[in-house]
Amino acid sequence: MIKITFMGAGSTIFARNVLGDCMCTPALRDAVIALYDIDPIRLSDSQLILNAINKNVNDGRADIHTYLGPGNRKEALSDATFVVNAIQVGGYDPCTITDFEIPEKYGLRQTIADTLGIGGIMRGLRTIPVMEEFAKDMEEVCPNAWFLNYTNPMAILTGYMQRYTSVKTVGLCHSVQVCSENLLKELGMEDQLEGRTELIAGINHMAWLLNIRDRCGEDLYPVIRQKSLEMNQAGVHKDMVRFEYIRNLGYYCTESSEHNAEYNSLFIKSRYPQLIEEFNIPLNEYPRRCINQINGWEEEKKSILNNGAVTHTRSLEYASYIMEAIVTNQPYKIGGNVLNKGLIENLPSDACVEVPCLVDGSGITPCHVGRLPVQLAAMNMTNINPQLITIEAARTRSRQSIYQAAMLDPHTSAELSIKDIRAMVDELIEAHGDYMSMYR
Repeated sequence: MIKITFMGAGSTIFARNVLGDCMCTPALRDAVIALYDIDPIRLSDSQLILNAINKNVNDGRADIHTYLGPGNRKEALSDATFVVNAIQVGGYDPCTITDFEIPEKYGLRQTIADTLGIGGIMRGLRTIPVMEEFAKDMEEVCPNAWFLNYTNPMAILTGYMQRYTSVKTVGLCHSVQVCSENLLKELGMEDQLEGRTELIAGINHMAWLLNIRDRCGEDLYPVIRQKSLEMNQAGVHKDMVRFEYIRNLGYYCTESSEHNAEYNSLFIKSRYPQLIEEFNIPLNEYPRRCINQINGWEEEKKSILNNGAVTHTRSLEYASYIMEAIVTNQPYKIGGNVLNKGLIENLPSDACVEVPCLVDGSGITPCHVGRLPVQLAAMNMTNINPQLITIEAARTRSRQSIYQAAMLDPHTSAELSIKDIRAMVDELIEAHGDYMSMYR
């Protein structure tokens, strides 16, 4: 019997995509599905939508159960084959609001704040203690399960699980699958989509499109470099930051420009406010998305359900393909977040990197990449440094390490003094209350 446990099942849209994919996959259609969350309303919403999908696309073959709150967590995880993680500790209110409002008082502006920057550091610090509890339960009740982590900050959380627990963990994102397709479409090169080959490697949200060739083996980068330069010179568009990466670093990366704008010290600068408009950087973007989603959820839920007629088509999310490959022993390739261990030779061995991985009946096997171009490794290292220190801060419960992680974050350190960084960290920890009580 295959059992799929979804932690954070109140993330209804994502649960629908991943578990709907499973119901569209013959090898997974008869699975037992355990939905776990601490929010009864959102858990009920997810159950309602997934029951409808199960009925409409799967003839009711999946066996769906719900589990509410920490007291039922072990039962939800018991004998699981796969555990999908999509939790958000603290949610939009109060934690996301706090992660934006307090830094802004100090003059530190952010766009998404879920992967790096002071917002990503804080999110990682309040999430790791919860995932520690997940790991303890899994080691007891489902020690052979694969933990498929979708929660950000990806490298911090996945890296912690891989280094300090025995749980078989891989981190998954959806930016690898669509990276080159979106790039080619944006540049008007749709005719090159079919038959292309590519290699992507680096770290989550900053993995590099190292090479891309057409169906005949011809290098597409010379044309990509020229067209992206022309687009940036022609006027403002949604991918200005990543195209500027191509111009100055030579390569495109996986995650969006609004994300990458805050992963370095180059674009969001109080001294150069004109850069915000020049590079079309949407400050406070994530809170806007949250507000829109919260305000529109009831209508969206009605639209999804469509009076019970909701259906589903298998998406590009990796989770169901990983499960299928492991269960059937039919090989499948993914871009996974794994412990480096020499896979990328010029990045630290204890970093969490995003590389091609082979999935089959034996599990998930990362592929050796070699060395990144030195400028790309250097960009990755500016993110890896605070990631590794944040992991150590969570492991040791050391506030001093939190200061150090923030001091070495490229955007934070470019804008604030050490004195202000320490004061901001103290204020954030205090404001987050019980979510950060272990760091007091």
